[in-house]
Amino acid sequence: MSNLDQELREARRKSGRMKIVVYLAVSCALAGSLAGFIYWMTLDLPRVNSIEEYVPVESSKVYSGDRKLLAEFYIERRTFVPHFKIPDHVKKAFIAIEDSRFYQHPGVDFIGTARALIHDIRVGGMVQGGSTITQQLAKMLFLTPEKSLSRKIKEAVISLQIEKRYTKDEILGIYLNQTYFGARAYGIEAASQTYFGKSVSDLTVGEAAMLASLPKAPSQYSPFRNPEKARERRTVVLTAMLRQKFIGQDQYKEAVAEGVPVKPNFRKYEAPYFVEILRQKLESKLGPELYTSGFRIYTTVDSRLQHIAEAALEKGLKVIEKRVKPGLQASFLAVDIRTGHIKAMVGGSDFWENQFNRATQALRQPGSAFKPFVYVAALEEGMTSEDLISDTPMSFKGARPGQIWSPKNYDGKYSGNVTLKTALARSLNAATVRLTARVGLENVISTAKKLGIKSELQPYMPLALGASDVTLIEMVKAYSSFSNGKQPELIYYDRIEKRDGVIVEEIYPKLTEMLDENVVAELKQMLRAVVKEGTAVRAKSVGREVFGKTGTTNDYTDAWFIGSDDTIVAGVWVGRDNHKPIGPRETGASAALPIWIEFMKEAE
Repeated sequence: MSNLDQELREARRKSGRMKIVVYLAVSCALAGSLAGFIYWMTLDLPRVNSIEEYVPVESSKVYSGDRKLLAEFYIERRTFVPHFKIPDHVKKAFIAIEDSRFYQHPGVDFIGTARALIHDIRVGGMVQGGSTITQQLAKMLFLTPEKSLSRKIKEAVISLQIEKRYTKDEILGIYLNQTYFGARAYGIEAASQTYFGKSVSDLTVGEAAMLASLPKAPSQYSPFRNPEKARERRTVVLTAMLRQKFIGQDQYKEAVAEGVPVKPNFRKYEAPYFVEILRQKLESKLGPELYTSGFRIYTTVDSRLQHIAEAALEKGLKVIEKRVKPGLQASFLAVDIRTGHIKAMVGGSDFWENQFNRATQALRQPGSAFKPFVYVAALEEGMTSEDLISDTPMSFKGARPGQIWSPKNYDGKYSGNVTLKTALARSLNAATVRLTARVGLENVISTAKKLGIKSELQPYMPLALGASDVTLIEMVKAYSSFSNGKQPELIYYDRIEKRDGVIVEEIYPKLTEMLDENVVAELKQMLRAVVKEGTAVRAKSVGREVFGKTGTTNDYTDAWFIGSDDTIVAGVWVGRDNHKPIGPRETGASAALPIWIEFMKEAE
């Protein structure tokens, strides 16, 4: 070999070594740059141990006094359910379609990710996800939904950290509680209730597959909007479950044959008028947390009595509207005299059509239902139920100069001297106005105010006959004092708990002494006479001792009855929202009292 050949060979060896050195240097530089890039992007990653403090946005639940669910308050409808209470076939439905190697990979499925990256490079953009359930959870809890390389790297790093710290079942449980399923349902329990009206623990294989098909595109695969696409997507999930031997052939066929839901199960409130006023009260107390913190609110409403009240009101209105023009409204309120617990509330004929609460908001003239305040004032002045008052014609100056007002009895007849008991029992207007003149209008007003009437009372004689507007809830609260002289504070709920059972607030009954026992004894005799021999004689059909007072306004515009037994005071109002007459001779006794009787018969 010539010297020239040797020199050329040596040069080639040196050149090869130089290329290797350069290649290694470049590779190291690239690796270092990549590592630096990844380190820079992950500097601001969150601490994954914050999952231990994971507190999902959860609906607050409202329960009746007998512990039945009445309503939920929420922004995101969600009910957290622990992973160990989620059925195995439900978990497998999601694993089959979302992450078949969930129990094998360390948080990132590198094979799936590589396949997705190759596809994305081929199409020139971030299209396929290739994300595991852990990566999806990382994105939900810690990252934005943007499609970018940096987000995918952060997602992968967080996922690896999550898998080191938490078990697979814990990760899957949080994922299922956090996922959005469409139709305003967040989490697997809310989704189960919304789509199928049942708890997750009761889902069939087909129903589980339907829910597993939704997270990818809740709107596109919604059975309510696109039932055929929903069926197709569910079949994809079921096929994946069959292929992975999560279900057998028979289960597959049965699930494929199931129908799909046609409308969401959005809960309509039970006791809606009550729930709405409760919501307003709690919102002012708890603020936005009412809708996100999963409170458990235990109300005073008795679900049985509430249903009785609603049925009685509906039946009563139907009966009246056979006699008069349709379009009537009514309201009802029942309170436990011993505790102040509101047991039933109905604010109108249909909350879902009109949310105006006529039990708490409607200002209406109470007519003769106001008269007991006149008689209480007289009893507190030392009179008794057997004292006499003259029921004869009389006149007073009206509210305007030159105006004369002469009260007349309902039948146009007068009875001369009568006892106070008879005057109230027969609802004699002239006698009541004369009694008002004797005790003083100011005393009547102060008595009504003391007993709980907060609405403005006009200081004119027609007030004695109920000519000033009041609300039903004011009247019922005032009448609650007539049973034993003690007036309870009205209570809507008696306990609020956090989701972990810690008590936020407890409310106990508070009774205030209002009337002397001698006054109460005399007053009850008079109000019992209303039932035994007066305008409310039909109330004897209740079958036990009750007492109360009817009320009817001019032109039969408003009809009332408020009364009680030894435990419950209840009030009924019937009328029209436009203040037009109910119909000819539709009095408190004929329009309101039958509803009250229907309730009290069933409420025993």
